[in-house]
This record gives sequence, structure tokens and C-alpha cells, in this order.
Amino acid sequence: MKTNEVTGNRPWRVHYTHGIDADFKAPQTTWNALMTAAFERYADEVLIEYYGKSYTYAEMRALAARAAAALRAHGVGKGDRVALHLPNCPWHPIFFFGALALGAAVTHLSPLDADREIAHKLKVSGAKVAVTLTTPELANHFKPLLASGETPLLVQCPDPVSAMGRDCPVFDGAMGVDAFWAGHEGAAYDPVAVDPGDLALLQFTGGTTGVPKAAVLSHANLTSAVLIFSEKSRDDPSSEPGKNSLVYSPLFHIMGLVVGLLKRTHEGGTIHLRLRYDPLQAVKEIEDKKITSFGGVPTTWIALLQVPDIEKRDLSSLEYAGSGGAPMPVEVYRRVLQLTGCKVRGGWGMTETAAAGTAMPPDMPEDKLGTVGIPLPGIDIRIVDTDNPKQALAPGEIGEMVIKGPNVLGEYWNNPEETAAAFVDGWLLTGDIGYMDEDGYFYLVDRKKDMILSSGFNVYPLMIEKAVHQHPDVSEAIAIGVPDDYRGESAKVFVVLNTGAKPFTLESLQGFLEDKLGRHEIPRHLEFREELPHTPVGKPDRKALKIEEKARRETVEG
Repeated sequence: MKTNEVTGNRPWRVHYTHGIDADFKAPQTTWNALMTAAFERYADEVLIEYYGKSYTYAEMRALAARAAAALRAHGVGKGDRVALHLPNCPWHPIFFFGALALGAAVTHLSPLDADREIAHKLKVSGAKVAVTLTTPELANHFKPLLASGETPLLVQCPDPVSAMGRDCPVFDGAMGVDAFWAGHEGAAYDPVAVDPGDLALLQFTGGTTGVPKAAVLSHANLTSAVLIFSEKSRDDPSSEPGKNSLVYSPLFHIMGLVVGLLKRTHEGGTIHLRLRYDPLQAVKEIEDKKITSFGGVPTTWIALLQVPDIEKRDLSSLEYAGSGGAPMPVEVYRRVLQLTGCKVRGGWGMTETAAAGTAMPPDMPEDKLGTVGIPLPGIDIRIVDTDNPKQALAPGEIGEMVIKGPNVLGEYWNNPEETAAAFVDGWLLTGDIGYMDEDGYFYLVDRKKDMILSSGFNVYPLMIEKAVHQHPDVSEAIAIGVPDDYRGESAKVFVVLNTGAKPFTLESLQGFLEDKLGRHEIPRHLEFREELPHTPVGKPDRKALKIEEKARRETVEG
């Protein structure tokens, strides 16, 4: 049965816990306003702790002011873009807060990006300054870009944690941060006046072709998402001022940025920021620091459950356990509940929605396991016909999820075609296929695109195929996602060799792709074929390969 209206009266509303406003309307404000208020209200509290070094809200305000002054002195002004190529470290919030205080916007360059992706994002964003570390694993990506003139002013910052005792000098053509902000000590914290609709973040995401495009997220989009998440957490003790969270989720990703950094800054929390995930160390930190909030992707929890003698460890301080980016296996959910007493609270969101979308309510019954939850306060979601997105579907019917809310982007950067294709009657087409049950819980069953979701990272088959095709012995390649007990999914590539070429090993292919793909994109499986399936119009038929792989697994498991 189909209906022309959103089904019923939004049945999910009854699942909000007491005190949460079902009709919440996020005030239209700016991140600068929220940031200024937090810096004043919690000045003496610790905002960031990074491997033993702490920064209070007041200290972070002073560092952000210094970064803003230095950026201004080097030609960055209101409306300009600053590119951050940083892993989790204090330099990220320093320059993120500093750039926005200046009235500029941030664009993220993922530390996982290949050189070509960095070059593309710098060109598209028009960033005036790029900030990275002196650590070679990150900095070396910029050497060929500097040589070819494809990078703006490059600022390098030291990070003893990632340097691991190595001498990591600033290389020719770049500027060390000490020189960059020399003379700006004690700069006044005086954020530039911006409007809610002004650009705050250009966050790259994949296009329909797998080519990265930039989501335009305004101050209003970011603050709406932050305030919506905070409204959802109104009665959650772990969101109170002074409560601490252990954050491994990358700040260069939208979820880590909005939930891990911005939300907790707004709420007066303390963030124990960590560079890379170590499950054994995470358990020790939870015990020693009495961590109240901890989350990640399902693989985060899978690895934690494999810590030796995990049953004997004290995780009782946890008040919130979160997981996103991929479906949480039911058995993992139950094991975490047994160990911590916390129900793992997952949800769904995307770059285009500033991470906010759905969340599992704290009292969700176990028979709803597998859901991505209910819409967050102030957000509307429905399921529509995939062929006619103007047609809403009834509960239980499978279609495409569409979303509307103040957190949803207005456009893609300089890309009117993608923008027009993304919206129908003001609703954002998410590309995710699923359904809503009679109680208002949403479930995802597939993805409209062929995107692979590996350890919470989006991986696009076309990008892999383009890179594999550069191998001199490859005639044709098709990449698909296959189940991976640890990553959720990993990439498998099917290859047809050129005539006379000899098969090569997976390891040699991975080595060949090392400078062409990000680490998360590298295929984990390789199979040679005499020929590959194609659709009637000649396009690579990934669906046929997925069906074959599924049948093969069922035969082996059966």
C-alpha cells in the first residue's frame, strides 16, 4: 500500500524519553556563538587531554585566538577556506576553532587520502592554507604537491605522539607552526561576526561517480546538529558538564567532529583525545580515568571484546556506549551489555546531515535490535518509492530513506547538478534503502549505491577500479564489498589480465596501490577471471558478482 502523506503522525515521537521536546526547533545560531559561550562558562575546566597534556577551555580559547591571528596575518579572511590534514591531536581543535573564529571555513583532508585525493580537494576547495604535521607519514603526501605547485601555504605542526621519538623537521617549501604564529602570542579572542547561513565546513563526501564532492555545511547546519544531539541527550548523565569521554573517532570525519568534539565542547565536557585506537590501552583508560562515554564503530567494540581477560576488567564507569558507521552485530551488542551494563546506542547519519539523523532511544526493547533507531528531535524522515521519490511508503514497505531538518546541507560546493539530483521537494535523498516499522523504528537493508563500508569508512568501488586499472597487467577490474568479520566489509577486486600476463599476488597488488589509494581502500581479496559480467548496456555488473559471492559463502557455510 502506498500513501501520499508521511505515514500517520510520526509514530516515533512516543519513544522520546521524558523531558525531550518532540517538536524541538534548534535555535538558528553560529558555532562562534556556542564556542564563545562554552569558553566563558567552563574556562577553568579541562577541554582536551592528549596523552598526559591537558588544555583548559581558557587555554584552548587563547590558542584558537593565536591561530586566528596568524591565519589573518597570512591572508586568510572571512569566507576563505583552511584545509586541515590532521589526525586526532590538539592541533585539530586549535585550528578548527581558530579558522571559524576568523570567519573562515574548514575543509578536511583525510590522513587516509592518497596524494591525488589531497590535490583534488585542495583545488576544489580553493584553500588558502593547509595544516599538517611534521610526522613523515602525513607530511610526505605534500612533497610532490609542493614540487608541482598544487598546494597553498603549508603549515607543519609537531606531534611527539605520532613522531614516536623521531626527528621530524619541517621540509623545504613549508612553514613550521612556530614561525607561522610567531608574534601572535596573547592575541585577543574576538570572533568575527558571522551569520547562521555562512559557510563553516566544506566536508568532502563521495559523489554518484565516486569522485569526492564537497558538502556545504553552514554554521546553522553544524549548530543545529550539535543542539539536536544535545536535546536527545538531555536526560543522559554522560552529557553533563565535567563528564569525560574517550575519543578515538577521527575528528576529520563528520561524526567524530560533531559528536566527539563540538557537542562535548558545547556541553562542557572533557575529551580524552587519542591518536589511534588500541583496545588494550582503551580498557586501561576507561578503568584509570573512570571514563563515562566511549564509542566508535562496531570493529572498535569487536577488538575491545578480544582483550585478554576482558571479563575481569572494570568498565563500570561507563554511562554511555555508542557505535555507528555500520550495523552492530547482535552478539556484540549483547556481550557489551553484559560487560558494561550499557546498551550500545547506535544510529544513522551522513556528511550531508552534519551527522545527525537517527538514534536508538535508551529504553529500546531488544526485539528492535538491528534498527538504526528513530529520528532525532527536530528531524523528519520518511521512506519513499525508489522510482518515484514523491511517493511516500507505508510502514514495512522498502524504499529510499529521505530526510529533512535544519542540519541538512543546502548544496554541494560549485556542483549544481549534484545538488539538483540530491533533493526532491526539499527532502534530501540519502541513497540508503530501508523501511520504517509500525512503531516508527527505521531499518536499513541495502545501499542504493555500491559503496563499501569498511571499519566505518566509505569506500567507493569505482575509485578502486580506476587505481587497479593502472596496473600494466590488468585488462579489466571490478571491485565489490564482501563481509569481513572485523571491518564489517572489505574490498574484493576481480581482475582480467592482459593477454600473456601472469597472475600476481594480492600482496604485490597492494604494494602497487599503496600510493594510489587510501589505506582503507586497499583491496583485501583478489580473484582472477577469464571474463567479468556486464549489464546489457555494457556496464560492469557488480550485482552479479555480489550474488555469486553470496551463493559461494552460503555453499561453504552450509
